[in-house]
Amino acid sequence: MNNLVLRRIRYILDFCDKQMMEIFMLANLDVTREQLSQWLKKEDDPDYKICRDHELAHFLNGLISFKRGQREGDQPQSEKKLTNNIIFRKLIIAFSLKSEDVIVILQNADLRVSKHELSAFFRKPTHKNYRDCKDQILRNFLTGLQMRIRSNDA
Repeated sequence: MNNLVLRRIRYILDFCDKQMMEIFMLANLDVTREQLSQWLKKEDDPDYKICRDHELAHFLNGLISFKRGQREGDQPQSEKKLTNNIIFRKLIIAFSLKSEDVIVILQNADLRVSKHELSAFFRKPTHKNYRDCKDQILRNFLTGLQMRIRSNDA
């Protein structure tokens, strides 16, 4: 899923390799063009390499800094282990989305989610109403986000 998220964000924002590498650097991870190229390849390509959790976490933190500006003081530590819930939350932060925006984005991708269901994804895992964000929900969110952003470019 990490490689898919990286590819989709690159397409949605129409980033070139240099911009992608700069975003990683905003979160203090130096990435070579070769590494980036391997992560962006399809799974059936012989040069494909898996983008590990901590690498995607650096990218998402860099994306937040890129879209919203550098944070004052200490920069957030990149997680060593990512879940779809964390990825979803970081994307919402990066794109400055409110819950109403996310619901509309998901509806545009033909997925109906209530405000209560949505809030369950962002609770602590120990909370009784916590809900795992499945791959399908994250994929639909990326599809809806693409429709929202790329259609504005047309």
